[in-house]
Amino acid sequence: MEVSFNVDIVKLQKRILKDTFFKMKIDFVFISANEVKINTPINEVIMGELVQLLNPYGISIMSDPKEMLIQKIKNIINEVVKSQEANRSINISEYISERIGYSYRHMSTLFSELTHTTIENYHILQKIEMAKFLISTNQYSITEIAYKLNYSSTAHLSNQFKKKTGMTPSEFQKILLRKKALIHKVSLDTYDTK
Repeated sequence: MEVSFNVDIVKLQKRILKDTFFKMKIDFVFISANEVKINTPINEVIMGELVQLLNPYGISIMSDPKEMLIQKIKNIINEVVKSQEANRSINISEYISERIGYSYRHMSTLFSELTHTTIENYHILQKIEMAKFLISTNQYSITEIAYKLNYSSTAHLSNQFKKKTGMTPSEFQKILLRKKALIHKVSLDTYDTK
């Protein structure tokens, strides 16, 4: 039996952090999904315990200011992509600069140095990942997805999607449908033999 899950990673991460901080009796407040303000004084021993408790979940604590800045940029981009429909007129470079308080040029240079890609490319990749997710839900047409992700047209989405994945959104959708049909057929064949 195959079971599919739709996981809200941000919600899951927040739950893990809440439970861990509660277990350690550490008072904190979320600043963003990936950033907290700790109100309880903690020493190196407690920090070590915190690292050990979070590590099995793939959560690590960043201490390098450059890495922290890169993560803030990624968080903002992910937030914008998830709420793109509500932010139709947003200029991503201006928005990131305003939110973080650094010049876009400085952040762009640092981002490229540390991630080996540009902020623009990361933004496009996140939009494509969101498009894949929306396609997989079968709730929206490709045109609706293009609108939701603030593309100027369906063709624009299709071109970027093909450049990044090697296939068009329609081809991706057909592959998903074939996979689901095959899984369904295998499930029926297995059931018939019992």
